[in-house]
Amino acid sequence: MSSATANEWPDQADAPAKPMGRFRSWRRTRPFWGGLLALFAGFPIMYFPYAKLHIGQLTMTMATTAGAGSLIIGVLLISLGITAWFQPLVRVFCGIAVTVLSLVSVPVSNLGGFGFGLIFGLLGGGLLCAWAPLKAQPDAEPVAETAAAETAAPMAEEGQ
Repeated sequence: MSSATANEWPDQADAPAKPMGRFRSWRRTRPFWGGLLALFAGFPIMYFPYAKLHIGQLTMTMATTAGAGSLIIGVLLISLGITAWFQPLVRVFCGIAVTVLSLVSVPVSNLGGFGFGLIFGLLGGGLLCAWAPLKAQPDAEPVAETAAAETAAPMAEEGQ
């Protein structure tokens, strides 16, 4: 169930006092999965331009001239993912920025971290833009007002 399709807040009386229960309730009040994918997008984009692969005596370096640009893009993706977790009101800005940075990483950072960072970034940016908070929990109407409204409606119809 996504937050956009939920009708109301879950009952707080049923919330368990376990650590996983607290984490679950924290996770449901913010764009958790979009932020996590944005974090995951930053790591391969940062890692591959500085990686050295050793195969026997052969050392293969994938360093590019845009290594600093890859580092900046990766750090920004990670910081945007964390920002979306702790400041859910800026989720749309974070989502658009994650999407744009993921697309910019294609020419700058070895095809966006060999596709891993690109795919995670596009999915995370989309999830950040699409997430919506739950609707406010409606206040319970007093029983007396509801009963008075139900009895007033038939009397009004008889008077016409």
